[in-house]
Amino acid sequence: MMLRQRENPDSLKAGALSVLVHVLLLGALLISFNWKTTHPISIAQVELWDSVPATEQKAAPVPAPAPEPVPEQKEIPKPVMAEPEVKPEPKVEIAIEKKPVKKEPVKKEPAKKEPPPPAAKTNDVLAKLQEEARQDALKNKSITKSNTNDALKKLQQESLSEDKAAGEQKAAAAKSAASAGVVDEFKARIQEKIRSNVNKTLCGSGSPELKFEIGLLPTGELSGAPKLVKSSGNAACDDAVERAIRMSEPLPLPPDRTLFSQFRNLKLTFHPNEN
Repeated sequence: MMLRQRENPDSLKAGALSVLVHVLLLGALLISFNWKTTHPISIAQVELWDSVPATEQKAAPVPAPAPEPVPEQKEIPKPVMAEPEVKPEPKVEIAIEKKPVKKEPVKKEPAKKEPPPPAAKTNDVLAKLQEEARQDALKNKSITKSNTNDALKKLQQESLSEDKAAGEQKAAAAKSAASAGVVDEFKARIQEKIRSNVNKTLCGSGSPELKFEIGLLPTGELSGAPKLVKSSGNAACDDAVERAIRMSEPLPLPPDRTLFSQFRNLKLTFHPNEN
């Protein structure tokens, strides 16, 4: 009792306050504590696909068709047949017209001629025959004259045609002769020009003969290489003539272009040692 009396009432209050403060602190700690727990991360295995597998689609259930409504059958009213009216038949009135009767004209028979007397009839026949004979004679005469004129005209035309043909033939022959003369003249000029360019010393002292075939253009130039057709037996002489042909270009040609066809291909004979 002595101790309790000595205790200070303030110390009791302080002790109670201290206990209260501790209780509050403990409550605050309990409230601020995190009760959440962390779960470990689970590792899942994933399988990769190139394409999405087709999933079976379940067919949707087909709804049962609804019953069609049955239309109500209405009673069709029967048409009322009207009774046809009986019309009275019209009375046909037949009237017979009376046509007037035409009177046919009475044909008059021609009066019969009386036959002429036999003597007069004979004279008429003779006169008619004479007239026909005269007409025939005139007709034959005119035909004969016309045929004669036609024959004369035909003879004249034939004569003129023969004269014309003969003239044309003469003209053609003269032209051909003139053309042949011109052709020969220019062939000789071509050979002379070539021979003047031949080195005769290569052909020896004999009388060699050789032939060449050449082709010409309208300008007088060679269309190809000269072709040796016949050799002289001396190769040096053959080469000398061939060189002379090439050196002679262009070769002379007649001014009449219609004659060029005879110079397109020429066969020339050479005697280099002849003058």
